[in-house]
Amino acid sequence: MSDQSPYILILYYSRNGQTAELATQIGRGVSRVSGIDARLRTVPPVSPDTDSSLPPVPDSGAPYATKSDLADCTGLALGSPTRFGNMAAPLKHFLDTTGDLWLSGALSGKPAGAFTSTGSLHGGQETTLLTMMVPLLHHGMVLCGLPYSETALGETETGGTPYGPSHWAGTGDQLPLSDHEKTLCQALGERLARIALKLAA
Repeated sequence: MSDQSPYILILYYSRNGQTAELATQIGRGVSRVSGIDARLRTVPPVSPDTDSSLPPVPDSGAPYATKSDLADCTGLALGSPTRFGNMAAPLKHFLDTTGDLWLSGALSGKPAGAFTSTGSLHGGQETTLLTMMVPLLHHGMVLCGLPYSETALGETETGGTPYGPSHWAGTGDQLPLSDHEKTLCQALGERLARIALKLAA
């Protein structure tokens, strides 16, 4: 464990901004808990063009994640839009570089949750969340979902699952996050923060 202040790493890839907004709302939930911070990080897109590279700092939004961000976190929220019922390639690409963290057990015993955004209401929200959890299990992380004591789970008419927060973005003009979706994101952020502090004690 690092001697820096504990933080929840909110690590995500966002193509059109919806997953980034989910990440922001999760960060607001983390901020409800004293003694722990939220750290938002993204990953760069991947391309088949092997002759070009992106600058090390994005033009806007959250900074790109480093493996140190991941290794030193006290807990993790992992987010991606769905791609055929799975996480997007840029986030998978980043996770594929973390074999050394797996070998060292750097993430073992830390809490983690997942979040996603889809264009259609039944377009893979649950499968994306569940498949995102597989590498977290390999890392030995403690998975956290959303309990049904969160009343928004039973009231939402858009996104929101017991496996983690989600957003229904629509396939035309992108829909904003609903109040229920925001509530569930904040609930996950607060839950991860509280559990992380207990596990790190």
